Amino acid sequence: MGASAVKVFLIAGEPSGDLLGGALMAGLKQLKPEVTFKGVGGTIMQAEGLESRFPMDELSLMGIAEILPKYFHLKRRIKETAEAVAETRPDVLITIDSPDFSLRVARQVKAVSDIRCVHYVAPTVWAWRPGRAQKMAQMIDHVLALFPFEPPYMEAAGMECDFVGHPVVAQPQVSTADAQGFRQKHGLEAAAPLLLVLPGSRRGEAGRLGPILGDALQSVHAHHPDMRVVLPAAGPVIDLVRTLTKDWPSRPIILDPTISEVAAAQTEKRTAFKAADFALAVSGTVALELAAADTPMVSAFDLNWISREIIQRMVKVDTGNLINLVSDTRHVPEFVGARCKADLIAEGLAGLMEEPEPQRDAMRKTMQLLGQGGEPPGLRAARAVLERL
Repeated sequence: MGASAVKVFLIAGEPSGDLLGGALMAGLKQLKPEVTFKGVGGTIMQAEGLESRFPMDELSLMGIAEILPKYFHLKRRIKETAEAVAETRPDVLITIDSPDFSLRVARQVKAVSDIRCVHYVAPTVWAWRPGRAQKMAQMIDHVLALFPFEPPYMEAAGMECDFVGHPVVAQPQVSTADAQGFRQKHGLEAAAPLLLVLPGSRRGEAGRLGPILGDALQSVHAHHPDMRVVLPAAGPVIDLVRTLTKDWPSRPIILDPTISEVAAAQTEKRTAFKAADFALAVSGTVALELAAADTPMVSAFDLNWISREIIQRMVKVDTGNLINLVSDTRHVPEFVGARCKADLIAEGLAGLMEEPEPQRDAMRKTMQLLGQGGEPPGLRAARAVLERL
């Protein structure tokens, strides 16, 4: 490829994509120091040198009913972003997750150019809507997969695909001493159970699920009156979280990421993950962060009624939890859709607190399969992008 600068246009639409994008950018800079970046991303990608064209959180929407009111604004953003890519003529466009937005951009880019398009995070075609892989192959040349079982699905649809490992395996590990320091700092007794509560990073999600999680805690707290709660809030929902938790039985320790530097806020969050004994979390990538911290969890998730009714008819797997999927076990209790009820969640949490070891084994197996101990995924992803250019 010679020594000329590589121009990369990146698009991320939510915090998990921002994390992937940041690590990929760091990997690209390591392998190709003269690389230049343009695109859309959050604080982590901006810290790596990206000037985002507009605030990334405009794209952090989920579910059909949530997207409809913003439809025309998103359409404008798609057109404007695709035009910016075509104008920039990068060596590669890398879209990171957020398929509703990024694949539409890639489609418009392919309609007017031969710019190489890479998509980071394979669609979950093994879980639902398998036809998405074929559709995606119309505008995507190369997929970077987070899970080892994904490349055959992508290659069968006609795309190049590399398993690059999951970013969770590259996160710095928190020491037991740091975890103990966290407990001391917040006046937490060594023997009292500490529960981590993670209500989600989107306003709609936190607003819908926060009250259910709060009701579940009332019941758990009755059996464990000494239990304390720590809640690492995402920046966009910090005010909402304060409102939702004001009547919770145990006044939670709320970690506000907006009052510290990005790196310091992430370190505090990871330390809380490690310090906690158990977690109650809204489904998603956070399951793997909990596996990295060896903190057993109960998983809950629901969409609004319309989105739920549509999506549950499409699902092909019996679990959405990534630990259950990767380890091929079912040790993480899940309360999804109609089962996302406070009494069921409380029961699941009580069972987990009695017998956490089977889930811990599944978490360790998951981390191994995702590349723990190998080269960092951001670097593997960067290498895969450059080698196929």
